[in-house]
Amino acid sequence: MILPVHCYTCCKVLGNKRVPYLELLKAEYAKGDALDALGLKRYCCRCMLLFLVDLIKKLLNYAHQEK
Repeated sequence: MILPVHCYTCCKVLGNKRVPYLELLKAEYAKGDALDALGLKRYCCRCMLLFLVDLIKKLLNYAHQEK
């Protein structure tokens, strides 16, 4: 699933937060601290990032490859 451009509940822009969030997690931040560092205080926005499942890599395994 691709991260939505904005939060469905409060309409805050989230499209530019995914990459910095992943970089903060690689830098050994806790999930809550990383979300705080990005300025995400509302529960709705935090849930959008926390519960996002990246299915694109799994779906590419089943893509039809032409020869």
